[in-house]
Amino acid sequence: MKYAHIVGWGSVLPDKVLTNDDLAELVDTSDEWIFRRTGIRQRHIAGPKETTTTLAFEAAARALVVAGIPPSQIEMIIVATSTQEHIFPSTASRVQDFLGATKAGAFDLGAACSGFVYALSMAAQAIATESVRNAIVIGAETMSRVLDWEDRGTCILFGDGAGAVVLQGSSIPGGVMASTLRSDGSGGEMLSLPAVYQNPVPMLGKESLHSRHKKNTITMNGRQVFRFATKVLSESVEDVLEKAGLSIDDVSLIVPHQANVRIIESAAKRLKISPDKFYMNLETASNTSAASIPIALCDAIKSNRLHPDDNVVFVGFGGGLTWGATVVKWDVTPPEISPLDRELKRARYIVARGRSRLKQIGRNIGARLGGSFAPDATLKDAEKGRKVK
Repeated sequence: MKYAHIVGWGSVLPDKVLTNDDLAELVDTSDEWIFRRTGIRQRHIAGPKETTTTLAFEAAARALVVAGIPPSQIEMIIVATSTQEHIFPSTASRVQDFLGATKAGAFDLGAACSGFVYALSMAAQAIATESVRNAIVIGAETMSRVLDWEDRGTCILFGDGAGAVVLQGSSIPGGVMASTLRSDGSGGEMLSLPAVYQNPVPMLGKESLHSRHKKNTITMNGRQVFRFATKVLSESVEDVLEKAGLSIDDVSLIVPHQANVRIIESAAKRLKISPDKFYMNLETASNTSAASIPIALCDAIKSNRLHPDDNVVFVGFGGGLTWGATVVKWDVTPPEISPLDRELKRARYIVARGRSRLKQIGRNIGARLGGSFAPDATLKDAEKGRKVK
């Protein structure tokens, strides 16, 4: 059996910052009201040229620099997201192309705010069974594009960003030690986001289609989500530690989904531990859904909160309803990377984009030379194609 070790990490937040005072100009709220209830002071908002894909790519590129692994050695890319630009192609496939990871399979995973924990577990299992040797797991979101900016119950909570880790298989025990994943679909309406292609169902009667139209924005029952989250956060930590044969005293750090500081404090009381054992960056990064755990992990590393042989727990919860936790043996020291080395490694992505563009041009030329055999092509076009062939 191979063990899946985290050997690289990277995160990115958009430059644009939206403070609580800025929000107070949009909805009936205040900095004091938001901070007291959530622990959030500001959130980052993606610009016009920033997408879930570009943020995911940037986080993955930074993680590969830390890992010292070229994209050509990556065999699996999983992007946990609820805000992909397309149903297909997947965000992961576009990231694969941007990276030039020509040997990688790629797919998106949808488990809302629990997505990163789910994706990490999937990749670790693929490595454990030796299906792949190296994998990238990414959490990336542009939540600002699915918010109702007139709903102060949700628009104050979320921000944009991406975080990624590189997993590498090794025969040395450690890395991802255990995971627990759970779901309860009966609570799906408590926190939901309609699909972009969902249309109103035609009905007879006075109710018009217009009045039944659902906006593609997040809806949430805050009270019910709070009760659910505080319960499953503590239970998930206990479950995964039991699987790993560890106690809470063996844990050096817990990196939770950054939803609300009061949820995390309540979970700490249930676990009978200090809130200081939880790493939180809510104040500056807000709730970035599936991206929140990897972004917080990167911040924890920068803050020197993780050291070799530490046991760290990642725990997520969110829409679905979904929740889960993973315990990891941390066994890597952040490498020193010079700015020059970083830029030299990033230059490979310019080559990858050029190679991708050449492949697209080649396909277009091949299609023109070979004729069209699409289902709606005319018989004359088909006959012409056969003659050419």
